[in-house]
Amino acid sequence: MNFCIVGAGAWGTAMAIHLNRLGHVVTLVPRRFEHALDFASCRENADYLPGYPLPLSVQIGHELKPALMEAEAVLLACPSHGMRETCRAIGENLRAARSLRLFVSLAKGLEIKTHRSPAQISADLLPAYHHAVLAGPTAASEVAAGKPTAMVLAAASSFSELSAVQAAISGRKLRVYRSTDVLGVELGGCLKNIYAIAAGCCDGLSLGDNAKAALLTRALAEMVRLGTVLGGKPETFYGLSGFGDLVATSHGSWSRNRTFGQAIGEGENVESLLSGRKTVVEGYRSTASFYDMCRACGLEAPILQEVHAILYAGKDPGEALDTLMSRDLKPED
Repeated sequence: MNFCIVGAGAWGTAMAIHLNRLGHVVTLVPRRFEHALDFASCRENADYLPGYPLPLSVQIGHELKPALMEAEAVLLACPSHGMRETCRAIGENLRAARSLRLFVSLAKGLEIKTHRSPAQISADLLPAYHHAVLAGPTAASEVAAGKPTAMVLAAASSFSELSAVQAAISGRKLRVYRSTDVLGVELGGCLKNIYAIAAGCCDGLSLGDNAKAALLTRALAEMVRLGTVLGGKPETFYGLSGFGDLVATSHGSWSRNRTFGQAIGEGENVESLLSGRKTVVEGYRSTASFYDMCRACGLEAPILQEVHAILYAGKDPGEALDTLMSRDLKPED
């Protein structure tokens, strides 16, 4: 199959390496022209995925139009806050894309002002095509290295292109499941980043395994409750894009959201941690989006609310813990 991957961060690069390993035609299109030139010359993503050479058979696209011409599926590997701009740019270069049928979002986050998910944005701006989302517990470096991984590919309904892409992405080292709960899969991928920041704060405060296990157990309950009210199916949040991604992102040394939270727990300033970063901490923006949505809907989300207070109101993580621990006692639900 012919894949075009738009966005060359760690995850887009890892997917290019994985799909090339399976024998597919792959074109990787960085968002910045100078990044494409660096790729073409050194064949390594030194900024986002160092140590994993990009095979010569992976094509580097300098422009969208020629990269899209032969593509059968496009993987949108841009940050969530860049999804709208990316889709608009793609829409201006689709006239010659005669084989293209499906866009697959790899992004995890909501648009701040509209609260639209990545797949909703792509469907809004590129309505003539099928749209899906690919998510799950995936460290980019492990996928690039060919370590065993499982993911879920979600689309609103079954169609031939979806099954074809599921089969094309799957291999002996990466197994892809299907789902029809697109919104639930996306909500799980967004929410887990918020709770991974909280898990990182636990690590930074050296609270121990008991505290972290309790936090993640209650975080999962909160994720299911919020995600269901917002339109996802309960069972989705117990799957790969919910529980699975929550576990991986809250424990992995590679997790940007967990390490961000750990640094905050150790006393570092939020603004200074965000300043000048090359990589995106999706949980920071997602916290603001879901906090606003919860307030608008009257939803109670104690952990999310405390993460928001830490990130946006300067609350001390230790004080946030005290707030959670001193809440009224209740049955487990």
